[in-house]
Amino acid sequence: MRHVRGDDWDAIVALESAAYTPLGLSEGRAALESRVRASPATCFVLDLAERLAGYLLALPYPMFRYPDLTRAESVEFRTGNLHLHDLVVAEDLRGSGLAKTLLSALFASARSHGFASVSLVAVGGSAPFWASQGFTEHPGVVPPDGYGPGARYMSRPVRVEVTAGAGG
Repeated sequence: MRHVRGDDWDAIVALESAAYTPLGLSEGRAALESRVRASPATCFVLDLAERLAGYLLALPYPMFRYPDLTRAESVEFRTGNLHLHDLVVAEDLRGSGLAKTLLSALFASARSHGFASVSLVAVGGSAPFWASQGFTEHPGVVPPDGYGPGARYMSRPVRVEVTAGAGG
């Protein structure tokens, strides 16, 4: 697990396109790069067996709001909410726990940077997975059609992990 580097973009774009083009949600390289520029410390890639196996892009975004998929980010927000914009694992590696590895890195980073919550828009029927990771749907927040049919806005608090032997 590491932060995104300049030489990762071809692989990130290929993974993003494979995951989101069938859903009509692929954003393109410029939009993806803008999301990393907004918060490089909260964006990660996962290398496995000499290849980029997955990535996660998250950026500060006000609660109950989400990026416009049709354009690059031009504003950086100061907020206590970290928006998980994109998490993709290579198709042949899905179900192997790599998404949870990326999420673990995200929540560690969120804690260390003082974020109180993490939000996301569940697309393509992924809401049950996110619910299993502790995210709660906000039915009153309806993402625009650009996020696809059935998109769900969800969030969860960033909890401070208590280690064994810690007093309290």
